[in-house]
Amino acid sequence: MSAKPLEGIRILTLEQFGAGPYGTMFLAELGAEVIKIESPEGDPSRQVGPYQLGKDDSEYFQAWNLGKKSVTLDLKSAEGRRRFEALVRGADCVVNNMRGTQPAKLGIDYASLKHLKPSIVCLHISAYGRDNERKDWLGYDFLMQAEAGLMELTGEPDGPPTRVGVSLIDSMSGLTGIVGLLSCLLRARTTGQGCDVDTCLYDVAMHQLTYPGLWYLNEGDVSPRVPRSAHLSLAPVQTFPTKDGWIFIMCMTQKFWLSLCQTMGRTDLLDDPRLADPNMRATNRAAMTEALDPTFRTRTTAEWLAKFNGLLPAAPVHRLDQALDSSFARATGMVSAVPHPMKGELRVLANPLRIDGQRPSQAACSSLGADNESVLGQHP
Repeated sequence: MSAKPLEGIRILTLEQFGAGPYGTMFLAELGAEVIKIESPEGDPSRQVGPYQLGKDDSEYFQAWNLGKKSVTLDLKSAEGRRRFEALVRGADCVVNNMRGTQPAKLGIDYASLKHLKPSIVCLHISAYGRDNERKDWLGYDFLMQAEAGLMELTGEPDGPPTRVGVSLIDSMSGLTGIVGLLSCLLRARTTGQGCDVDTCLYDVAMHQLTYPGLWYLNEGDVSPRVPRSAHLSLAPVQTFPTKDGWIFIMCMTQKFWLSLCQTMGRTDLLDDPRLADPNMRATNRAAMTEALDPTFRTRTTAEWLAKFNGLLPAAPVHRLDQALDSSFARATGMVSAVPHPMKGELRVLANPLRIDGQRPSQAACSSLGADNESVLGQHP
């Protein structure tokens, strides 16, 4: 890639753990100069194990922070503040993911910085927002999954509420934040007027309720948990057991249901009035599942995928190692590697974007304070 789209953009970020770092990692990989401003102790996620990469680095930390520079500043000291303000004058954006009251207290919101640069755009990613009774509350991803009802929608009906296996609300909040940031940066480039941009984990988690949320708001319908990770209103859209594992089938249309029955040699099910259309099949999901399970168990997952290929949407249910070691993941380039001073080569997940057919190149985040001289030396 000859030139990344955000080259020439400078982002200052005061962040830790997930949401802010995930969003700014995208900015860095798209070419922005992202300067991670850390306390002398560093982002606490540098210490998160079990896999450390020296004294102040870890694989956990790198997963959220690829491509960034690191400088250490104490913003509460006069000298730290002076150096920070010098950086602001040459920056385009300031990002943080602190508690709601902290940006104003630290002087990193637009009201505090506009005198230095009127076009500066300030992104705030907090737990609950900056303008309500919870603005001082601490909050993390899993708490949002719990309160927004996402955990209660996830898992088997007779099991406990279950969170998503990764920090999905952190990632979504980071991406939501940078959509707002880049939109306001475009406006600032045109008008010279910067602003504050806010999002929070709670709002993003609530927004993920999508159609079940609208069903309740408009119809009073409280969606239940359904077996086999099934879709709430379409069937069969769920897991099935195979001879050697599990497969996920998604018959989102009547055409796919016809293809499924024909390919599996179960055209008898096409005459069952309980299974006549997607809504009927969802209502009679238990009977449908009972009818299909024995047939699915006669072949391996790979054998079923070979039969379904091109006829209906289906996927293997992988373990983590199977997902990352799959030939398709390697063929598409989703597993990458970057040089690392302690590791030699650190294997990472590639950026999911392609620009003119190429994924953006990647680099490890700098070690704690490694860029103090090159960045802060520009502003003595």
